[in-house]
Amino acid sequence: MTLQTPCQPHRFSERDLMGRAASRVNDYRALQAAGLICSSGDFFPSVHYPPITMYSPVQEEEFFASYTLPADGLFDIYAHIPFCRSRCLFCHYPVQLGERSPEKDRYLAALEKEMDLYMRRLGVDRLKARSVLVGGGTPTYLTIEQLGCFLDSFSKRVDLSGCTQFNYDVDPVTLIGPEGIERLKLMRAYGVDRLTIGVQSLNPVVLKQMNRHHGVAETLEAIDNSRKLGFQINIEFIFGYPGETLENWMEVINLAVSLDVQEIQLYRLKVEAYGDYQGPIKNIQHQHPERMPTLEETIMMKQLAIDLLNQNGFHENLRRVFSRDRDHYSHYADNQCCGLLDQLGFGLTAFSSLRDRFALNTQDFDAYYDLIENGRLPLNRGIIRSEEEQARWAVVLPLKNRCVWKSHFEAVTGGRQLSETFGAKLQRLEHHGLLRDEGDKVVLTPLGAFVADEVVQQFHGQAYMPYPAEAYAPGPLHPYDHCRTSPEPALIAR
Repeated sequence: MTLQTPCQPHRFSERDLMGRAASRVNDYRALQAAGLICSSGDFFPSVHYPPITMYSPVQEEEFFASYTLPADGLFDIYAHIPFCRSRCLFCHYPVQLGERSPEKDRYLAALEKEMDLYMRRLGVDRLKARSVLVGGGTPTYLTIEQLGCFLDSFSKRVDLSGCTQFNYDVDPVTLIGPEGIERLKLMRAYGVDRLTIGVQSLNPVVLKQMNRHHGVAETLEAIDNSRKLGFQINIEFIFGYPGETLENWMEVINLAVSLDVQEIQLYRLKVEAYGDYQGPIKNIQHQHPERMPTLEETIMMKQLAIDLLNQNGFHENLRRVFSRDRDHYSHYADNQCCGLLDQLGFGLTAFSSLRDRFALNTQDFDAYYDLIENGRLPLNRGIIRSEEEQARWAVVLPLKNRCVWKSHFEAVTGGRQLSETFGAKLQRLEHHGLLRDEGDKVVLTPLGAFVADEVVQQFHGQAYMPYPAEAYAPGPLHPYDHCRTSPEPALIAR
C-alpha cells in the first residue's frame, strides 16, 4: 500500500496511468481484507457525524435550551431551495419538479418566516454571515423576479459585511442564453462570487443516462458566461455511473482540465440513500446490473482522475475538490467541516451544526409549511452530543476533509488530548499507512485520503457505524473492534 500521488505535475503515459489505477485496486482489496472497507465494496460518505440518517427526534426548546451565540456572533449560513426541472436519477433528496411557480412563491415566503423565527429564537436583529451557501435542488431554477425577491429578502436578514464568500450551487441550463446572463448579473449584484456548477459529466451518453436536461454545449456556455462575469468556478463530476467506461471517463477529465475553472470536484456514485429520499439509481442497478461499472472500474476511475488532475496542476485542497491555487476552495465547507464553526441552515432538509449539537429540518413539504405557519422551527431530528460523541465529531470531519489540529481538538472537546483519547487508534492507522502524525496535526496519507470515508469511520461510536459488524472482514482494522475512546495501554506503549 505504497502508491504515492506526486506533489508536482508529472506526465504519465496512458499505460502508466492504467497501471497506477490497477495498483490502487490492489490497495483497496488489501484494505477490505484488513477490515477497513465493507466486504461488498459499498461505501457510506462521511459527510456528518453522526450520519444524517441516524438522528433521533428533537424538540426546538430542548435543542436551544443551553445554546449560546458564538463569541464573534458569526455563522456560516445555508439556504435550501428544493426545486428542479427534472429528477436526476442519482439524486437522494426530496424535490418538487417542473415550473410550479406558485409553489416556489409559497416556499420562498415560508423560508423568510423560518429565518425570522430563527432570529427571534437567537435574539438577534440580523444574522451575521461568515460565509453563505445557497443549494438545492436547483436554487437558480427560479424566475428572475423570484430570484431577485429571494436575494433581497435574504440580504435584509443576513448581514453580509463580514462574509468572506457567497456560494451558489447551480445548474448549467439556468446560466445560458440572455436569461442566464441576467440571472448571473443579478447574483453578482447581491455579492455572489463562487459557483459550483453541477456538470456531472461531459459525455452526452452518460448525461442522458443520468436524466440530465443539458448537454455538453450548454455546460460549456454556462462556464463561459460565469467566467466572463468574474465568478470563481467549481465544476463537479460523478464517477462510477452507468455508461461510464475508463476510456470515456479519462476523456471527460482531460476536457475538464482544459476549461478555465478554478476547482474540479469528484463524487463517487452512491446507490443506497444517504439522505431523505431513495434515488431511482437503486432500481436501475437492480434491473440492469450489467450497465453499472464494476467496483474495480470505479476504483480505477477515481485514481485515473486524481492522476490526470495532478499532472495538469490540480491538487486536492479539500477532500475530493482539486484546485490549482490553494486559495480557491469553499469557505463554507472548510468552516463547517475543518473549523467546526457554528452554521445555520434554512429550508427543507437543511441542517444546523452548532458547536456541540446538530439539528435537521423536516423532509416533508407539508410539515415544513405547517410548522412555520404555527410559529415553530421546522426541526424534527437532531442531537446534543455527549462528551464522547463530541470527541469523535472533532476528529471525523476535520480528518476526512483536511487534518486534525491537536490544539483545535483540545479546544472544542473541553481540554481532551487527541493522543490520550484516540492514541491506539491513531497508531493503528499510521501503522497501516493511512495517516501521519506531524506533531501539531494529524493528516491522511495519499492512501488514507483515497479511502478517507472509511478511515474516519474508525472513529465512529458503535451506534453510528454505517454497516453491521458482519459486513467487514475480521482483520486488524475491523471498525467494531476499536469503538471505544479510552486508550489501549498495550498498543500505546508499543
